[in-house]
Amino acid sequence: MPDRSRQAAIDAHIQNDAFARFLGAEVTIVAPGHSRVSLTVTAQMTNFHGITHGGLVFALGDLAFAAASNSRGQVAVALNVNICFLNPSKVGDRLVAEAKECHLGGRTGLYEITVVDEKTGTPIARSQDLVYRKKAWFVAPED
Repeated sequence: MPDRSRQAAIDAHIQNDAFARFLGAEVTIVAPGHSRVSLTVTAQMTNFHGITHGGLVFALGDLAFAAASNSRGQVAVALNVNICFLNPSKVGDRLVAEAKECHLGGRTGLYEITVVDEKTGTPIARSQDLVYRKKAWFVAPED
């Protein structure tokens, strides 16, 4: 499969995430080791304090982590996530999670994820995420 059509198949696979669709999240960048995912906070995404639920912030970062770590077509699953919540967000805020690969070695990869308010640039959360790469491919590598 030519490189361009292989990347298109990887992108299509990643875009077919039911949970991302449920949340209304958009994956706007998928490149080897890099992704960006965004969504707009709705009232249903807040906690009893009226701020964005931490689980939603975690989920947004996790979607970016999944896209970046699977961006080469190899099945990758999370081993560990360490997240720090830095600032609150609220209904109407557009949150952007960006995942960047820091290290790729053997069967594991390390990623840094930042979640920011798109309008203000205010950091909402940061996480460091570790992935395990299985011996399986959802889009076969080129020969």
